Amino acid sequence: MALEEFENDRFSDRDKSIIRMRSISNYVMGVLLIAAGCFFLFPIEKTAKFVNQYDPTMIKIFGIICWIYGIFRIYRGYRKNYFRES
Repeated sequence: MALEEFENDRFSDRDKSIIRMRSISNYVMGVLLIAAGCFFLFPIEKTAKFVNQYDPTMIKIFGIICWIYGIFRIYRGYRKNYFRES
């Protein structure tokens, strides 16, 4: 970010707390989605009987989608681009 952008980024305390909470929720949801992707792609013995009831190709696709969306949520939490126009 350029120095001019820091001068223009004057948020109120309320906006800063909203940004902080949204960022934390994005981090948590990202980690949970990545864990869900691992659960579906690499089931353990106790959960394998539930996961193996469904089509293995669809389970793998769903697990990969969970990983991709989890990585995106973590990235969005890192960027903190919530109230900016551009």
